[in-house]
Amino acid sequence: MYWTEIDTPIDPLLLVGDETGLHRLHFRPYEPPAGLARDDEVLATVVTQLREYFAGERVDFDLALQPVGTPFQTKVWTALRDIPYGRTTSYGELAAELGQPTASRAVGLANGRNPLAVIVPCHRVIGANGSLTGFGGGIERKRWLLDHERAVLAGRSGAAVSAGLW
Repeated sequence: MYWTEIDTPIDPLLLVGDETGLHRLHFRPYEPPAGLARDDEVLATVVTQLREYFAGERVDFDLALQPVGTPFQTKVWTALRDIPYGRTTSYGELAAELGQPTASRAVGLANGRNPLAVIVPCHRVIGANGSLTGFGGGIERKRWLLDHERAVLAGRSGAAVSAGLW
């Protein structure tokens, strides 16, 4: 396993992975994992795609992902990748799509344990009333990511979002 960092408009991100794929993405504050070596080459594709995303040039990630979780968590994380760029869904809607309409809390818990935020877009899940709820990176980052995607879809640049012009 290796790690690298990438500067982004929502603060630096720490990436942890190996030749098989990306295992984790961390928001600040973080410490580089003890016992792991920094290797910018192994995770270069991840860095490139994240830069493209933040520049408004990428709406889908094409990466090998290796998140570790329970079968239910993995099912939720897979469903998150099906939420279209710039769109949102609620925890209840996501639970219903998974065939478990009474499992919105369980979906919320799995969403909160997503080890690959941004790439596995847990920020696209909101409260039933439209509120921005629960995001491991903080509500401000969640708001930024949603605004960024909407701005890109509206034809505005990601730079306009990061400058607070959206």
